[in-house]
Amino acid sequence: MDHLDALEAESIHVLREAFAKLDKLAVLWSLGKDSNVVLWLVRKAFFGHVPLPVMHVDTGKKFKQMYDFRERYSREWNLKLIVEPCPPIEQMDPTLPPAARSAARKTAGLNAALAKHGFQGLIAGIRRDEEGTRAKERYFSPRGIDNRWNLKDQPPEFWNQYMTSFPPGTHVRVHPLLHWGEIDIWRYSQREGIPLIDLYFAKDGKRYRSLGDEDITFPVASNAATLDEIITELETTKVAERSGRAMDHEAEDAFERLRAEGYL
Repeated sequence: MDHLDALEAESIHVLREAFAKLDKLAVLWSLGKDSNVVLWLVRKAFFGHVPLPVMHVDTGKKFKQMYDFRERYSREWNLKLIVEPCPPIEQMDPTLPPAARSAARKTAGLNAALAKHGFQGLIAGIRRDEEGTRAKERYFSPRGIDNRWNLKDQPPEFWNQYMTSFPPGTHVRVHPLLHWGEIDIWRYSQREGIPLIDLYFAKDGKRYRSLGDEDITFPVASNAATLDEIITELETTKVAERSGRAMDHEAEDAFERLRAEGYL
């Protein structure tokens, strides 16, 4: 078994455990490279189809290419797609920096969607290497009141033994990609032929490493216009994956505040 096979096998194990142990489970689809890999893995875990609702919490500010991608592949993959809106920025905490305040709309929209649909578990595509506070997550991460995340109250996970039994009413986030790195996502996408949004590929010396809202996400300098070139670039680059996210350049505690409130 090679490295990508091992990553895939562990992720599929997590997905099947979640499906077997949690009631009312859904997949969160942000339309980016990581959540597309999650959907691909779900299809592999369940023999070519997605037996769960797929939810996109829509800020209304994504790139046009992302919306086109959503419409095409929700049809081609026969997804049970749920699209839920986000509240206006005026309702967000005014003490947050501008980009973080804009991003907080997604957390509020997600919390409203969870209250509406009553999902006990939500599968998401975050990775430990992507951002410091995400490194403290668990594969099965229980949330408290209002879906708040308390990093000091998370179950231990040793030797691939996951805590999957929780008190009634507990909301659980499931993270099947925690052990993947950014370069793994690209190598796996290349091997599997997973569809990708063309914003990830360089044009005029720039490309997007991470995709979010159009008004708070910016490209980085790059000439990597193919999958091979992206992988080669990632083998040596010192530029952080989220360097194009405006929120990551604001006050240090802004991201932690959002994560505590339920931001993914």
